[in-house]
Order: sequence, then C-alpha cells, then structure tokens
Amino acid sequence: MATLFLIILSAFLVSLASFVGIFTLSFKENILKNFLFYFVALSVGGLMGGAFLHLLPEATEKLGSSRAFLWVLMGFFLFFIIEKIIHWRHCHEDHCPIHTFAYMNLIGDGIHNFIDGLIMAAGFVTNPSLGIASTVAIILHEIPQEIGDFGVLLYGGITKKRALFLNFLTAITAVLGGIAGFYLLFFIERISGFLLAFAAGGFLYIAASDLIPEIRKETNTKKSFLNFSIIFLGILLMYFVKFLEVK
Repeated sequence: MATLFLIILSAFLVSLASFVGIFTLSFKENILKNFLFYFVALSVGGLMGGAFLHLLPEATEKLGSSRAFLWVLMGFFLFFIIEKIIHWRHCHEDHCPIHTFAYMNLIGDGIHNFIDGLIMAAGFVTNPSLGIASTVAIILHEIPQEIGDFGVLLYGGITKKRALFLNFLTAITAVLGGIAGFYLLFFIERISGFLLAFAAGGFLYIAASDLIPEIRKETNTKKSFLNFSIIFLGILLMYFVKFLEVK
C-alpha cells in the first residue's frame, strides 16, 4: 500500500501544476486580455509538440505505425464529433457565450493527465526512484502546458476562478490514472498505446482546428511574428522535456 500512497501523492502534486494560472488573478482585465493571445499560442506549441514529440513516438513504439496512425485519425475525428455535439447543445444561431474549443481543451487535457497518472504508476511499481524521476519530468512538462491551457479557457470566455477550478478537475484525472495503473497495470499496459494515439489525435484536432484559426485572426505583423515565436517556444519546451523522460 506504500507504493499506492506514493502514486496518489505524486499524481496529486502533478495536479497542483494546474494552479499555475493563479498568478493572473491579480492582473487587471485589460492587461490580461493583452496576454491571452500569447497563452493560446503557447498552448498550440505545447499541444503540437506533445502530440508529435511525445505521444506519437510512444504510441508507434507500442502499436506499430499502421495501428498508431489509425487511432490518431480516429481520435482526430471523434474530437470533431464531440465538438459538434457541444456546439449543438450550447450554441444557438452561431452565438456561443463560451467557445467550444474551451470545452474541447478540457477533454483533451483530462485524457492526457489520465495517461500521465498511468506512467507514474508504472514507474513506481517498477522502482520508486523511477517513479520519482517520472513525476519530476511530468511536472516540468505540465507547467508550460497548463499555462497555455489556462489561457485557452480564459480566451474561450470562462472566468478566471472557474477556469482555475476546471483546470484542476482535469488535472486530478492524473490521480485516477495512477490508481487505475496500480490495480490494472497489465490491462492498462495493453491499451496504453491506443490511449496515447487517441490523445495525440485529440491534441492535433484542438490545435489545428480550434486554436490556430484564432491566431490567424491577428493582422498586426509584429504581433503575428511574436505569436509564431511563442508557438515554436512551446514546441522547443516539449522537445527539451524529452531529455528528462525516463524510459
């Protein structure tokens, strides 16, 4: 049971990274509004980098390229269907008080955090030091992504306090993933490749279909260049995290 306690504690600590957006609560609305576009750009880099540099290579290694890319495709279009359902239920006559991409980002982030919990569980079950190393790597990976995710929620029309709460709810799925990984490790290991590929498809859909079109609305050349730079910064952060990951 000591191992299970360490898994739950580590997953909970990772979940606390979702509160990284709390520093924005002291910002005035006009100042925060100027930064939101850059948070969205950072999220694009984090999602694309996470999909191509982390999730897809792992999924391909577990499933082989044919099956992995099939599940990426399924994840991409399932997220499209989910978004349409949300739009039909909450948006009327093209008026949507909260943009659907905010909900989609929450769903994608929840799946991703659940997978992080599985990874931590596998590490602690194998060796406590491996579990600790995996936890540190995941925390470093989560911080830039959570900043971007929080910005997406605010940009999508969700209030700051509610965005913090919803971000934490999706982050706490890491604890559920850790518990599931501890008790169902053999079964989870068999389906983890499918989950990784599915999550990659969701990340690609959110970035390409929802967030990049928002960034394209910027017409100022200087701000557009800055947005591109922040996107590449997000990708670079995901790339450097690869060197911290423990296999």
